[in-house]
Amino acid sequence: PADARPGGGIVAGDEEGATGHASHVHVHTHATHGHAHGHVDDHGHGHSHSHGSGPAALTSPDDASIAETIRNRVVSQVLELGILVHSVIIGVSLGASLRSSTIRPLVGALSFHQFFEGIGLGGCIVQANFRAKATVIMATFFSLTAPVGITLGIAITSIYSEHSSTALVVEGVFNSAAAGILIYMSLVDLLATDFNNPKLQTNTRLQLATYLALFIGAGLMALLAIWA
Repeated sequence: PADARPGGGIVAGDEEGATGHASHVHVHTHATHGHAHGHVDDHGHGHSHSHGSGPAALTSPDDASIAETIRNRVVSQVLELGILVHSVIIGVSLGASLRSSTIRPLVGALSFHQFFEGIGLGGCIVQANFRAKATVIMATFFSLTAPVGITLGIAITSIYSEHSSTALVVEGVFNSAAAGILIYMSLVDLLATDFNNPKLQTNTRLQLATYLALFIGAGLMALLAIWA
């Protein structure tokens, strides 16, 4: 309490103490990707609140899992698009062939080719965790495109000439589009993911085996061009 003096005065020190009740000490701290506010009054009471927006809040395990699932689904869909276009063109070429000497090696090359494409696409579909309905639809489309292409090739045999300018332009456009999609997907979304795996990066023997398998596979697929 303030001491009263004659004339109704108040001691200066007491006056400073009285006005000190209204004083606050404010603290405002900024951290990386977050900030906090607080104040403390002279009674010792503290009030603070903070807003967290740091990396831990943005990169939770659930968010990372969802992002990975979305990426795998996009990879599967784009890869299937490239394979479907490629399969239709191969089927048309096979269906329009008239000589048995051309058809027999082409059937073998096509079967070998589609087999390994199916394995790669199936692995991507499994990683994408599609629902059963979507998985069945994608598998059905992959299974039907080559036969549909063959049927289409047989139907246009009478008017189709593989040496005509129109046929060469159409086949070249579709083959180039399919090749671009497949090369990009195989290098960027499939091989890069596997080769950046920490287990592979820390094991020299496994790296050598992986590179050897890659070159052997590429060489075997290149051999198909002799018959295809």
